[in-house]
Amino acid sequence: MKKKKESSIKKLSKSASKKLPSNRKQRGRVDGTAMFPVAPSIIELPQDYLAWLAELKQRIQRERLRVILASNTAMVLLYWEIGQRILEKQNTEGWGAKIIDRLSADLRDAFPEMKGFSPRNLKYMRAFAVAWPEREIVQQVVAQLTWSHGVILLDKLESSELRLWYARQAYEHGWSRNILAIQIDTKAHLRFGKAQNNFSATLPPADSDMAVQVFKDPYLFDFLGTDAPRWEAELERGLMAHIQKFLLELGQGFAFVGQQVHLELGDQDFYLDLLFYHLKLRCYIVIELKARDFEPGDGAQLGMYMYAVDKLLCHPSDKPTLGLLLVREKNRVLVEYALSGSKHPISVAEWETKLTQTLPDNLRGSLPTIEEIQAELSGDLDIEDKQE
Repeated sequence: MKKKKESSIKKLSKSASKKLPSNRKQRGRVDGTAMFPVAPSIIELPQDYLAWLAELKQRIQRERLRVILASNTAMVLLYWEIGQRILEKQNTEGWGAKIIDRLSADLRDAFPEMKGFSPRNLKYMRAFAVAWPEREIVQQVVAQLTWSHGVILLDKLESSELRLWYARQAYEHGWSRNILAIQIDTKAHLRFGKAQNNFSATLPPADSDMAVQVFKDPYLFDFLGTDAPRWEAELERGLMAHIQKFLLELGQGFAFVGQQVHLELGDQDFYLDLLFYHLKLRCYIVIELKARDFEPGDGAQLGMYMYAVDKLLCHPSDKPTLGLLLVREKNRVLVEYALSGSKHPISVAEWETKLTQTLPDNLRGSLPTIEEIQAELSGDLDIEDKQE
């Protein structure tokens, strides 16, 4: 033992006696055999170091994300399988609800380091298996989201088609759990891709299909309060005061460029209400705000702004500028005819401060008006008077 100790001391002494490189930066006095090293400044490093570092960090971040997503997918699939097993036993062998409490206690005893085996969560696993009977869909779509996303889908939606639609949208747009809940509450499925436009006539098919899905109708500006702004300037100020919520309502990919962007044409001044750049579509988007109903001339003014952006701001690799006209109300026939003569890709949508449910067109004519109901009630009262 003594020989081993002496040998270790000799090795350490021999190692300490080695001269350290003198060209390394260090803190304090120079000893030659020991140092407090200091990282060199960026100026001293090769010119391509920062680009190389950024690429390396991006690679590490991607791998970290891949590992996290892979583990999340495995957990969601495990929960789905547990739910399937519970469902199978209850359906084939008539096991009752008591099995949930017993299973919860046994699993927590067997795996004390794991969370998620509470009776409540096991019931969610069973409901999850009922809602998503096909493993392939779970693996491809739902398991790409977190378990809390799945719980939101179960709690807020009853239709399997709607659950699948929101699951795909959440995955594609990267919605958090809270954003998913907001999108469901504001009925995003009834609004996405519903804005009137002339994209099919002004854009290539692939670009047209993508652009259609970016816009919605109506846009919900509930953060402005229940009293709708009466002037465009008031509306614009409200949106800018809540820019984060406004961007959330616009959707993923919108990057804010400017407000009241000054455009000088000849000796006249014009101002674009809002200018955005869409990172996915790779194009500018000009938004014009109206606190009134749509008018045919609105499209011409917006088209002029779009032409100026295409000519003066767009990079050669950018796609054609898109226009979004937000109005209080619109006549669909009037919008259709107004846009048909425009060569610029424009979308027209309404904005609201409170989401209202309207009747489908095929039911509006079949239901009685207030006047008809009053008349009918008056007739019934007359009959009762005569019978008395």
